[in-house]
Amino acid sequence: MINAGLCLGGTHGYIQRMHALHIESVSHNFGKLTALDDVSLTVPQGRFVALLGVNGAGKTTLFSLITRLYDNVSGTIQVAGHDVRRAPGAALAQLGVVFQSRALDRDLTIRQNLFYHAALHGMTRADTRARTEEMIARVGLSDKLEAKVATLSGGQARRAEIARALMHRPRLLLLDEATVGLDVKSRLEVVALVRELIRDDGVAALWATHLLDEVRPDDLISVLHRGKILTSGVARDICGDRPLEQAFLDLTGLPQEQEA
Repeated sequence: MINAGLCLGGTHGYIQRMHALHIESVSHNFGKLTALDDVSLTVPQGRFVALLGVNGAGKTTLFSLITRLYDNVSGTIQVAGHDVRRAPGAALAQLGVVFQSRALDRDLTIRQNLFYHAALHGMTRADTRARTEEMIARVGLSDKLEAKVATLSGGQARRAEIARALMHRPRLLLLDEATVGLDVKSRLEVVALVRELIRDDGVAALWATHLLDEVRPDDLISVLHRGKILTSGVARDICGDRPLEQAFLDLTGLPQEQEA
């Protein structure tokens, strides 16, 4: 396995502190079903990391462990150096999440949704007002701030969810199949927005997807299949002279007609 985290050098503890997310030897079972098996991966600060896997690979289970929806009873999960079990408050404060299922209240306006999120994170009213204006401008929805979420298109709702996830200034953004159900134009806009935030604000992103065309050759990727990380590293290094789709099929052993 190619471990992108090792290229930072230094001691083990130093490497962990340099990452927005560090996962080591995490497994998770649902009864007799093993959903994750000894999973390790890292997300360096300021990088876009794609977690690739078909539906059922374990991506959502891993996100549920990172966000403490499930309790990890094996291995280590650290967000910005904070262990999610020992210091969940500090870890979750550095985490912004966009789940596959829509999480905004459809009966509230964008402003009301963002204010509610800010209150949960203990932000002052003055900071909330300023941050709302800043983030809603960053995602290109200033003219929709007073619109109810129910009136937004799929792409607009996703951008509003990203604005909400970044309200409290996290260091890591988790996005679980964030473009599923969007049209091609909206998909491209959401991916471009996340990359822009990484470039300009220095946040890190773990982008879980089965859509391989969302990955660039210089992205860091981890391939998750049947609960195991098959490989991690720079996409072009893993692919060699093969298209990413072919490299993915070769790694997972999936038939050609089942490519992600």
